[in-house]
Amino acid sequence: MFVSARSDYALRAMLAVAAAVASGGGDGDNGGELVKAASLAEVQDIPLSFLQGILLDLRRAGLLHSHRGADGGYALTRPPDKITVGDVLRAVGGSLTTVRGLPAERAGYHGVAAGLTDVWLAVHGAIATVVDHTTLANLLTQTPTPTPHP
Repeated sequence: MFVSARSDYALRAMLAVAAAVASGGGDGDNGGELVKAASLAEVQDIPLSFLQGILLDLRRAGLLHSHRGADGGYALTRPPDKITVGDVLRAVGGSLTTVRGLPAERAGYHGVAAGLTDVWLAVHGAIATVVDHTTLANLLTQTPTPTPHP
């Protein structure tokens, strides 16, 4: 798994919005304040033009609401304990693991290398297990990621 700047920035932005939800007392859909893109960019040290594209992807994926106007900004569409790291990563990057630029399940081998497909799929499954069981709320409270039971 390669964590791109885009994925890292998306998670940092979502955590900042989630922290605003946790602070309460605003006009956001989940009880927190609306967070402006410029504020996110400044606080998280993310280039604003790059962040705006990321926020658009997060909105299109149904993870953020955007509100226009002077009092506008961004709010989560669900509570922080209902949004996983995997949700965010898939929204901005697609597949969690790639082999030569292709999703792991599309990596095909023959001959002595045929077993590599199973290795890449196992790696993909392990990564998915971690990111799909770690929520924004876990990260905000530094609560350990729940371990799934096989």
